[in-house]
Amino acid sequence: MEKLRYERPVINRVQSGIPDKFGAKYRVEPRLEIDGHAVKELLRDHGSPVYVVSESTIRQSCRDIQRAFSVRYPKVQFAWSYKTNYLDAVCRIFHQEGFWAEVVSWFEYEKALGNGTDPKKVIFNGPGKTESELEQAIRQGSLIHIDHFDELYLIIRLSRKLPLKAKVAIRINMDTGIYPQWERFGFNYENGEAWNAVNRIMNSEHLELVGLHTHIGTYIMSTAAYGVAAAKMADLAVRTARKFSHMVKYLDMGGGFATSNTLKGAYLPGSDTCPTFDDYAEAITGALLSSEIRPEELPLLILETGRALIDDAGFLVGTVIANKRMASGRRAMITDIGVNHLFTSFWYEHTLLPGVPVTSNSEDTQVCGPLCMNIDVLRQAVRFPLLQPGDPVVIERIGAYNMTQWMQFITYRPRVVLAGTDGQIDIIRERENLETFRAQERVPERLRT
Repeated sequence: MEKLRYERPVINRVQSGIPDKFGAKYRVEPRLEIDGHAVKELLRDHGSPVYVVSESTIRQSCRDIQRAFSVRYPKVQFAWSYKTNYLDAVCRIFHQEGFWAEVVSWFEYEKALGNGTDPKKVIFNGPGKTESELEQAIRQGSLIHIDHFDELYLIIRLSRKLPLKAKVAIRINMDTGIYPQWERFGFNYENGEAWNAVNRIMNSEHLELVGLHTHIGTYIMSTAAYGVAAAKMADLAVRTARKFSHMVKYLDMGGGFATSNTLKGAYLPGSDTCPTFDDYAEAITGALLSSEIRPEELPLLILETGRALIDDAGFLVGTVIANKRMASGRRAMITDIGVNHLFTSFWYEHTLLPGVPVTSNSEDTQVCGPLCMNIDVLRQAVRFPLLQPGDPVVIERIGAYNMTQWMQFITYRPRVVLAGTDGQIDIIRERENLETFRAQERVPERLRT
């Protein structure tokens, strides 16, 4: 039997408004396993820290969102947002669930093709497409979403010398009642830019307008904003059909759905305020079905949801390095997980859990990483039990963006493993080492001695 650990007594200040003179009861429940795999064994087998991706959670999220939209609208297609998490194993799970690919760079375009995606089912977004990239995308029949007039004129010029029409859509920004309004990307709806772009495309014999696209923002909590956006998209589609006798084949509503993560400064936790897939589906499909688009001409509804489908499937497991007492009196816990591994810690109050059984005692704690940088703080203040050096810690809901925006800074990027539906753990990205970087670096001959 393991000897019980000694925990020194902690005096917690009584907070006003708490109905108990000793303060509210607070207990942090540990996370001892992920999809049936013990946290300690994951660290033992794959090093610390380690990213863990749950395949079953991804597949369940895919099926939940597909059900929410397909029961409300007759034609729905999802496209996986590569920038959210472009590890090949992750992308292939989404493709197996019937998702197309949505990419915003040639790097992502090449990854999508490498994962077996039909080029005709690749949506090429983004403001930075080059002439060479556009030409190759046109030749392969991909769906090109135009971001600005310079790109539109370039595509017209390219298409004149090619033997086929470019299949294009335009990205539209608009006022949906939320702040800040994303006006950097695409053509504005209210000032007539979007209608101007539609007219220029329709009057060019070298382009085929196949769709309209909007992406109103990120982590949008207001489902009503999506209803406004869908109504404006439908209105533009109807105007195009009336003037040119041409109905677009699809309306792409982008992504931006929120997750259960809590934003910094939020009054309530994200788990209490995040809309469901059904809430988003009701707003979007309701606006489209109530529009003036005739039932027999309803376009395909495309969604590029990323964050909401992968966040819950990601975990970051690490180890406590040390505890210390700061000058302010607050306890600080240092882990081997840094902000270079957890980029989203800059805007989320991530859920941190002990990876070992703990008592009910907890204390206001600052959770820091191992980097020699003052900004390396995962949580400024969180009630947390005392963990000893060597104990595991688990951070939940980190599947979105952390494996694409991570940085090799001071420490190596960790291994990524997939907890498969077959009960196995598969390595889907190896941990970096010195050779990873030496392979890319070159030393001039004069510096070799």
